[in-house]
Amino acid sequence: MSRIEIKPTNNPAIVKFETEDFIVKGKSYEFKNIDDTKNSPLAMQLFYLPFVKTVFISGNFIAIEKFSIVEWEDVQEEVANQIADFIEKGGIIIKEEETKKVPITIYGETTPNPAVMKFVSNKLLTKTMVECKNIEETKASPLAKELYNFPFVKEIFIDENYISITKYDIVEWEDVTFEIRNFIKEYLELGNVAVDETKIVETVNHQKQQDVYFDKLDTTSQQIVNILEEYVKPAVQSDGGNIMFDSYNEEDKTVKVILQGACSGCPSSTFTLKNGIENMLKQMLHDNEIKVEALNA
Repeated sequence: MSRIEIKPTNNPAIVKFETEDFIVKGKSYEFKNIDDTKNSPLAMQLFYLPFVKTVFISGNFIAIEKFSIVEWEDVQEEVANQIADFIEKGGIIIKEEETKKVPITIYGETTPNPAVMKFVSNKLLTKTMVECKNIEETKASPLAKELYNFPFVKEIFIDENYISITKYDIVEWEDVTFEIRNFIKEYLELGNVAVDETKIVETVNHQKQQDVYFDKLDTTSQQIVNILEEYVKPAVQSDGGNIMFDSYNEEDKTVKVILQGACSGCPSSTFTLKNGIENMLKQMLHDNEIKVEALNA
């Protein structure tokens, strides 16, 4: 039987099943449901397991994201054996000749930060935000790595269905937006993956977004997080950025928030957000002593 090595990832819902040899070359494939698996008999078979949520095939591994109805330690051996048996019997993993170009729509949006342009896709790019301050931080994002081939790209932030790109001052956005938009469109239409979530290195900021962290917060901090998530984050994301709760000091009533993407380093956003959030928190928490400190990631 083919040897399959079970590898946990930084995301507890995702486990990688590595094979001895490459199973696909040059491309990556992501399957969200059984209807997407026409060109992958292996992925189709895996979706008959009731706990399988997403199947990702690339290089020498199959990564599977599960629903929370089971724990990986209870089912991973069964899955590994099923994959090994499928390969041993000569099963087709990917029918590459049937892979078709998937139409993708990309459009560019200006942001309050003149150095940042937001590129929006009609396809989900990632469920876990990725921020790359330089090319060395692109391990989890093949797309970000490719974008750094453009000499004017300074920083990249990817979340949900958009990419915020910060440029150096050597070019104007009006001269390069069309080129970047077409590059992203063609990259995604060829089936390439924007973010490999199995390779995301979990940082302190990621940990602070988990339910486990939220549950340990004091009541006021939880109220602040809920206000930020419901009333502030949607507007910030529409501008190509992100905002995260960092901490709340009960003694001096200081709330610290982290700004990312287009909001990070923006000449106006720090002041505007700080005052807007501060006024909102004072009003909604009925506490005029609350202060907000905005941090750039």
